[in-house]
Amino acid sequence: MHNDKASQFHSLHVRGEPLVLFNAWDAGSARIVAGAGARAIATGSWSVAAANGFEDGEQLPLSFALDNLRRMVDAVTQPVTIDLESGYGETPAAVASTVAAAVQAGAVGCNLEDSFPATGQLREIAEQATRLAAARAAADAAGVPMFINARTDVFFQKPAAAHDLAMVDAALQRARAYADAGANGLFVPGVVAEDLIARLAAASPLPVNVMVMPGAPSRARLAELGVARISHGPGPWRGAMQWLAEATRAAMA
Repeated sequence: MHNDKASQFHSLHVRGEPLVLFNAWDAGSARIVAGAGARAIATGSWSVAAANGFEDGEQLPLSFALDNLRRMVDAVTQPVTIDLESGYGETPAAVASTVAAAVQAGAVGCNLEDSFPATGQLREIAEQATRLAAARAAADAAGVPMFINARTDVFFQKPAAAHDLAMVDAALQRARAYADAGANGLFVPGVVAEDLIARLAAASPLPVNVMVMPGAPSRARLAELGVARISHGPGPWRGAMQWLAEATRAAMA
């Protein structure tokens, strides 16, 4: 069953026919998203942390994140992928241990980012490739074809108005190294300009995942640009909490 879900999840990544992930944060929200027609369920680290009183950046204990993952996996029939931030470890061996634990908890995919949790500064390409290779080896050793979504934070290093082709080239350099290390997808949050997204999607050796943000193209346009996966990140949690705040104020008035 686990391997079947993992294979199913892989098959949902099609350039030009993007998988839409409306990120959930617990078993209850996962059931709502699943019941609304989602083909797969994804956690968002920011949302999971915030929903439980923590800041993002691996401040949520890994054991808590994994327990939350197990409950989500048990709550739905769709494949579930987990945002593991930077892998909860300073060494490749620690990242491997984290990924192995996520597989054991039922995940069929994970996000692994190439920046330091504390600062957002980018890791060196070779260092991140080694961490991804360790993650790949751990998943393979567990016998599950886990979809490793290699996130690059290149476009978080500057505001959107300063994004340019040089940053696309930097992201593609990382994409090639990450593909060689065994990654299955390239997650490029922060990029919103159509020409840059199109160039990334056309040249990346890995299917490209973008995140819904202010100024980002529509779902239909992202499909035309060749994107294979669309994530909503913390947006769903923020929307739900905005409704809760407004409803509370109305009730108290």
